[in-house]
Amino acid sequence: MSEPRRITIDIYSDVMCPWCLIGYGQLSKALEQLDGEIEAQLRWRPFELNPNMPEEGEEQAAHIQRKYQRSAEETENVRGQMKSVADSAGVSLAYEGEGEAPPAMMWNTRDAHKLLAFALEEAGPKVQTDLKLAMFRAHFNERRNVSDREVLLDIAADNGIHREAAKAALDDEALEARVVAEEQQAWDLNISGVPAMIVEGKFLIPGAQAPEVYINALRRVAEKTAA
Repeated sequence: MSEPRRITIDIYSDVMCPWCLIGYGQLSKALEQLDGEIEAQLRWRPFELNPNMPEEGEEQAAHIQRKYQRSAEETENVRGQMKSVADSAGVSLAYEGEGEAPPAMMWNTRDAHKLLAFALEEAGPKVQTDLKLAMFRAHFNERRNVSDREVLLDIAADNGIHREAAKAALDDEALEARVVAEEQQAWDLNISGVPAMIVEGKFLIPGAQAPEVYINALRRVAEKTAA
């Protein structure tokens, strides 16, 4: 039996983006079906949907209404549709904590992206993916403030990243410059929305696709790039 074809997928994404979590769920389903045929290494790349989000954040429904010019009813319908798609993708956007749910908020994610870049650099793709999923969970399911450095340091420590090293990374201006450069690279690649997946450094799959779309696209890339 031949070895599975190994490919790299760079995922441009933001922690605030529900479609990014949905896209990951759909991609995971695709990779399960491709088990033994294609083996993918995931790397998460930065994309800030709201780079100018202030420290105090913004309530999610109000943000959607303001940014996309939607009514309260339209916003609620969209959120309902996203929840349904998320459930089918095997991921959750629902609050899972105890007691009454706190308000769903939008936060600034620059520091989150810095920690993700640090995790990839220092610990590799597997730890980075674990950290990204933990950030999604903290934001969507626990409704924690992922712009708060102490929250981010707690998440990093819980995922095997030394707290003091993570703290130093958040203060590293060179690391921030690299994150900004990667975000600019996304725009240079004509990526204006996320998720956006770059397979083997050159094949773009935009948006959160159905598992069969990922399966077909990854098979085509594997064929084109086979030695």
